[in-house]
Amino acid sequence: MATNTAFDFLLPDVGEGLEDAEIVNWKVAVGQQIEVNQPLVEIESAKSLVELPSPYAGTVLELLAKEGEVVRVGTAIIRIQLDTGGQTSDVLGETGKTEFLVGSISKGEESRRQQGSTRNYGKKSTPTDVIVEPVAKKPSGGLATPPVRKLARELGVVLDNLVGSGPQGSVTREDVTAFAAKSKGASVVTPVLGDVVRESRTPIRGVRRSMAEAMVSSAFTAPHVTEFITVDVTASMQFLDRLRTQPEYVGVRLSPLTLLARAMCLAAHRTPAVNSYWDEAAQEIVTKHYVNLGIAAATDRGLLVPNIKDADQLTLKQLAVSISEIVDAARAGRTEPAQMTGGTMSITNIGVFGIDTGTPILPPGESVIVALGAVVQRPWVVDGQIMVRYVTTLALSFDHRLVDGAQGSKFLAEVAMMMQEPAMLLAWA
Repeated sequence: MATNTAFDFLLPDVGEGLEDAEIVNWKVAVGQQIEVNQPLVEIESAKSLVELPSPYAGTVLELLAKEGEVVRVGTAIIRIQLDTGGQTSDVLGETGKTEFLVGSISKGEESRRQQGSTRNYGKKSTPTDVIVEPVAKKPSGGLATPPVRKLARELGVVLDNLVGSGPQGSVTREDVTAFAAKSKGASVVTPVLGDVVRESRTPIRGVRRSMAEAMVSSAFTAPHVTEFITVDVTASMQFLDRLRTQPEYVGVRLSPLTLLARAMCLAAHRTPAVNSYWDEAAQEIVTKHYVNLGIAAATDRGLLVPNIKDADQLTLKQLAVSISEIVDAARAGRTEPAQMTGGTMSITNIGVFGIDTGTPILPPGESVIVALGAVVQRPWVVDGQIMVRYVTTLALSFDHRLVDGAQGSKFLAEVAMMMQEPAMLLAWA
């Protein structure tokens, strides 16, 4: 006997310690027939853009949250009339009446979700795994990030009408504002009261809120010390040029960041204190014997610092490929939740913005971060002669509870030595 059963799908924690997330885009509508694994909704958490699939086949009865609404984990967001086909005893029991399953994650799944970012939100009617993967937004009219979609909604622009000018045909803010201006025949292209834009407001949500909270916590918890060193990296630039001519490096993005990442991994093994964290609750210093290297990436949604697991075990080529992959994924909104946790030290490449140096703030739970400044040609004294050389400045911020001045200076000096003479990357490997 078939049962008439409705299922309330609760907003899950997709493995990153979420408290809430914003409903970005519903993929289904009331009355729509849906299949197992069919995308239901796209949410934006503090760390990634995630698409949630359905664990059941059935019919959408009600959307319980609106687009743009921030919902706490555990809140019902959609109600589905299950298509049980009479086979419900192993899922819902043989009650023969309507039941509401309040909760979308079983106790078994609660246990499994501590082990990674793959998710199975309920009993499947097919053997296909139900997996949550961070994805880029793909409206029919082109790709668009959440801030761009929000701007389009505010201006009344339908993204389907636009052909994007961004990467892979993505719709940019400029595309939206230009279309709005053309449609309205006016030069004002942002929401206004009257004829003049005096101010605008942006809700502090998602990545922006998470970044702000983390930076404030870190700045007022860890006693920061920052040291600087300016390095002649001419030999490293020549080394990178030679690598680019090698067949195995064709198509691999190589930059001073690649060498810095390798140098930090090697130097960390020589000064273990820089790869540790302060466990306040246990009153212990925890030293990590592996390096999960964070790479700061500027995105439309704010600053993300995904990390490369076991970066110290990778070859230079593998490290270069991994850096490209996590930065590209971050900018496309496809960062996996697991990549946002467990970092042990980080790099921020401010040189890409033409900045010489800065005083970076530590990501919470890490003891060092290095800022890589712009690589520029400058007059430099070599063997008593002034020559034009490629020069950069490295800035090391460290937690003085964990790393004393001698340890921090030793670490930075050795990183600089490897950047100045890349042969040391092999000598200390």
